[in-house]
Amino acid sequence: MKLVEIIIKSVRLEEVKSALQEIGIDEIMESKLTCHGHQKRYTTLYRAAKYVANSIQKIKLEIIAADDAVETILKAIDNITRTEPKEDCRVYILPLA
Repeated sequence: MKLVEIIIKSVRLEEVKSALQEIGIDEIMESKLTCHGHQKRYTTLYRAAKYVANSIQKIKLEIIAADDAVETILKAIDNITRTEPKEDCRVYILPLA
């Protein structure tokens, strides 16, 4: 068994979930993350004041899958996640005991 962790931008969430449902993956744990790092900073307005946001909201999906299903999961989300910069999508595969 493997634990597949996928960290994506929140705008890609529905696309990834629908791609996973097409291959039969229905049980997904979803978490919201606040990330700091090498991402572009952006200026936003809040209550008529400009400020630079240093953190970005992302989504973390966790899937427990059989060893042979991991390759199918990666192929299903490949087209959706490959179009973005490397900071926008991270995939981790961890063994489960």
